[in-house]
Amino acid sequence: MSFSSLVGPSSSSSHPLAPYGWDEGWEAGFAPYAEQGFLPGRVVRVDRGQCDVATAAGVLRADTAFVTPHDPLRVVCTGDWVAVEPGGNPRYVRAYLPRRTAFVRSTSSKRSEGQILAANVDHAVVAVSLALELDLGRVERFLALAWESGAQPVVVLTKADLVPDPVTLAHLVQDVETAAPGVPVLTVSALHGEGLDVLTALVGSGTTVLLGQSGAGKSTLANALVGEDVMDVQAARDVDGKGRHTTTTRNLLPLPSGGVLIDTPGLRGVGLFDAESGVGQVFSEIEDLAGQCRFQDCAHESEPGCAVRQALESGDLPARRLESYRKLMRENQWIVAKTDARLRSEIKKDWKRRGAEGKAAMEAKRGRWA
Repeated sequence: MSFSSLVGPSSSSSHPLAPYGWDEGWEAGFAPYAEQGFLPGRVVRVDRGQCDVATAAGVLRADTAFVTPHDPLRVVCTGDWVAVEPGGNPRYVRAYLPRRTAFVRSTSSKRSEGQILAANVDHAVVAVSLALELDLGRVERFLALAWESGAQPVVVLTKADLVPDPVTLAHLVQDVETAAPGVPVLTVSALHGEGLDVLTALVGSGTTVLLGQSGAGKSTLANALVGEDVMDVQAARDVDGKGRHTTTTRNLLPLPSGGVLIDTPGLRGVGLFDAESGVGQVFSEIEDLAGQCRFQDCAHESEPGCAVRQALESGDLPARRLESYRKLMRENQWIVAKTDARLRSEIKKDWKRRGAEGKAAMEAKRGRWA
């Protein structure tokens, strides 16, 4: 995939909110609120029930009490376009426009809930530090989140200056490309400015969100793209590459190149939330192979005519990829089942059936060995 195909033309609109991504579509969607006298604005930060909103009159502080339902996926979040009261103390957000895209992960609670990270994003930059050994499974997890959102993911390998050998660096890029089919992979050294020109061109239109673990270099990358030190940066530990969460809220920043950047806090855990299509996109080669299996409901274990097993045995499909695919699909299936009692019952029956089949197979083997 060429990078030029991902970079659209920059907006020529003279609207005061054009630097934040305002376009004709948002203007049309906001028309009913404009008739009521509300101000359009984009949420640049949310903090404890209040938010900072960029409007034509400047950045305003507003309360979100009127649009804070029980559903955590419908709360106001960074990147939303909202209707704000023209005056009042306190000032309130009255509504937000339907989202074009939304990044959602499962919460750490035992309840089946999703947490929205950012809205109306065009590009998702998954930052991966080369200071540590690559965790391809984690890369695949972030990519599933990105694909599911509706945004175009890009993997950026940060701190490339720590891998001076070009052959080693090329092998690392190849490993990531194998784990990220259809996704551009860039190497960047924000410290030395290497690779930033291509990334700057990519994020020069639309809205880009930065995702990654704490210590992946997101804040340093954000500063390099903005052209000034807008985010605090702290050194990561040499032992595990982890640092403190220098970014504690999601912040929306206009870029000199014309795009908009959302920097997010480092994510220790990235739980999937109803992301089956995103997982399928990450593992598109396995999905294609599955379509060639003899049985439509093939579990790719011991069934005859399994194209996935054949690719595994021939070496065309790495065992690590298949195991990662299974892991993410199981996790996503279980999250969905938490809110669907019928599906949860079917999953338990299927697990019992497979367990019984495995036990019977082992007993048959013991009988042959006896």
